[in-house]
Amino acid sequence: MGVPSDDAVVIQKGKKPGEPHVVTVNCPDKTGLACDICRIILDFGLYVTKGDVSTDGKWCYMVFWVIPHSRLLVRWSNLKNRLLSICPSCSVFFYLNQQPPPSTSSPVYLLKFFCLDRKGLLHDVTQALSELELTIQRVKVTTTPDGRVLDLFFITDNMELLHTKERQDETFEQLHAVLGESCISCELQLTGPEYECHQGMSSLSPVIAEELFFCDISDKEIHSQALSPDMTKLKKTNVTIDNSLSPAHTLLQVHCIDQKGLLYDVMRTLKDCNMQIAYGRFSANNNGYRDLDLFIQQKDGKKIVDLEKQNALCSCLKVEMLHPLRVIIANRGPDTELLVANPVELSGKGRPRVFYDVTLALKSLGICIFSAEIGRYSASDREWEFYRFLLEENGKLQLSNIVARNHIVDRVRRTLMGC
Repeated sequence: MGVPSDDAVVIQKGKKPGEPHVVTVNCPDKTGLACDICRIILDFGLYVTKGDVSTDGKWCYMVFWVIPHSRLLVRWSNLKNRLLSICPSCSVFFYLNQQPPPSTSSPVYLLKFFCLDRKGLLHDVTQALSELELTIQRVKVTTTPDGRVLDLFFITDNMELLHTKERQDETFEQLHAVLGESCISCELQLTGPEYECHQGMSSLSPVIAEELFFCDISDKEIHSQALSPDMTKLKKTNVTIDNSLSPAHTLLQVHCIDQKGLLYDVMRTLKDCNMQIAYGRFSANNNGYRDLDLFIQQKDGKKIVDLEKQNALCSCLKVEMLHPLRVIIANRGPDTELLVANPVELSGKGRPRVFYDVTLALKSLGICIFSAEIGRYSASDREWEFYRFLLEENGKLQLSNIVARNHIVDRVRRTLMGC
């Protein structure tokens, strides 16, 4: 690999408030690079207004026009460093202040704090961790009968600096700013055997697993996966394939409703299907819909001419765009539980910001979370990351009421998908 170059990633900030920032990536190509870039952009809470991708198989040039999509503070210099870290043109020794190359898997730290509970606490802590670029790998949240909460966050540091005192002090400072005087204790340490103990989760009933991982969305659904009337626009997804316009590439055209993470979902699906992108254009929002034109090839450099492969790719894309996240509410004994699931990339990476968005939605509804967990589950020949939240009753929403449950599911899904 060559000498690191800042020119591989250039971020040009908008000149006026609300004007898009332009992110340009110009570096040697690698399989799935567009997916990895879109994942980082989504992780920083940015919305892609439009984009262009061009590659000759050896070199890649991408331009994305982005605007902040959330209340999260965007550290543009950190975004540039994250993008540089995945560019093949940049030496693996380049990461911030010439740090040594990170290990294949980043070290996992246990952040443990004990404090007085309050509404929205879990989301506020999650927002602080997100702004610090600390990724939540697993979480175990437990509320005690006397109104206190014990939170165990298993986290990794995207900046690979959590072993330093300066970075740890910054983390404690941010957390104390959120917790205030309600904080009783706060500790941070490298994980040991306890991390493996929290890898698994309590079992799901066959009925819940069937609804969460196996059900297809249909107009006749009666369970909590059903879409609200205006969100049925999601079903107006059109995916077509054309082999007549290029002698070497297949043209893939997508027309669907605009939603958060759309470009990531398309790129993730193509990456997992071993498709290579030669050229792509992601058009601006037009009356709430997006158009995406991609000239693609199979991994062997050939067009997709087999009808069975064409239909399989189109079907897969429709499912991933219509239903990238599963959201249901179910009974757990006498209690009410919210469950959210998303497919994991074949590389093992989960979807960014899911925990942040779910806790934001519940906070906006004034719903307290009694306990929360994150884990992995294998079903339908793929791995899923799923989240479960045990909810507490509040005066406004009766959790046993079907209308209230549908309202919660709808709010969570809207927050996750930016609708």
